[in-house]
Amino acid sequence: MSVSPVAAHSTGPARDPAADEALDPDAMRRPLPDAWYCVGQASGLTGKALRAVELNGEQIVIGRDASGAPFALRDRCPHRGMALSKGGFDGAELVCPFHGWRFSTEGRCRDVPTLSEHDAADFSKIVVQRFPVVESAGFVWVNPNLGAPGETASLPALDFDPVGSLVVELVVEASFDLTTLSLVDPGHVAFVHDSWWFRPSKELREKKKTFRPVPHGFVMSSHATTTSSPVYRLLGGVPDVEIEFRLPGVRLERITAGPKRLANYTFATPLTANRTMLTNALYWNIPGLNLLKPVARPLMRQFLTQDQQVLQHAQAGLDRKPTMVLFGQGDLPSQWYFRLKREALEAARAGRRFENPLETRELRWRS
Repeated sequence: MSVSPVAAHSTGPARDPAADEALDPDAMRRPLPDAWYCVGQASGLTGKALRAVELNGEQIVIGRDASGAPFALRDRCPHRGMALSKGGFDGAELVCPFHGWRFSTEGRCRDVPTLSEHDAADFSKIVVQRFPVVESAGFVWVNPNLGAPGETASLPALDFDPVGSLVVELVVEASFDLTTLSLVDPGHVAFVHDSWWFRPSKELREKKKTFRPVPHGFVMSSHATTTSSPVYRLLGGVPDVEIEFRLPGVRLERITAGPKRLANYTFATPLTANRTMLTNALYWNIPGLNLLKPVARPLMRQFLTQDQQVLQHAQAGLDRKPTMVLFGQGDLPSQWYFRLKREALEAARAGRRFENPLETRELRWRS
């Protein structure tokens, strides 16, 4: 069972009950249907290889066509339901391993080899569902929407040329909403990520940050941060940090220290109702950091595993009683997530442009 945002405590203005009734009552409990989701690293999609991925309960096969452009199709032959990812691909057509039906990378059936030349059956109108797919920031992104395309949040990108990167993926047995809330929750850091290499100081300190709205999300404005963390100390000087959240579940942390740049991106991808993929990507333009990759990878995995374990225990509690109490200024970003999600759903239903409902605000919490 997923998080119930309707039961969440809100300190914002009261909503019009008619607006609530206008939405599908289950829509707020599901991932946004029309949005871009990360389905894996682009570097792993080479040649004539096919990759089977799962996205919000949908089985999808991805690959590259002869020009090198990615494609994404429903991973199901319409004949007997066989997974097309289990068959062959010659760069132009996918071949079902059950009866040899062939499909173009656009999803249209090109051949049914078992047909007799005297069989008048027309296979030209048989089509496998094709999904929008793009590449950005070194990843493949798929939009699982089956209806008319609408307005969606822009894809994560890099504003510098990295000389190195590191990616860690981890499956969390928890709902997409609960997992995404961890990306905007500043209060859990002191208790979940209490590591010598990340947070050497055990003292809770008052934090004061300014948040402002951006398209389809919000950003914690750039600020000079402490150099007490060993991670920040590697950059030298006092780095500036800007953290952005955007729908559907994207956290973009940008760190700058003079010409040195570091980007720490985290993406949440719904696999099923209670399974979510967390992808953490670290990029840098500092050649010396490439020497630390063997050390950095297990530390990144440890960091994600801490989130994984606490989220899975929290999900078990929500399965027993699917309500939350969002309380205090430290929980306002979590409430903002639900407000942004609601606005995306309402805008799509009304066929209008998304209007960010948030305003610039200063928040205080201890962490």
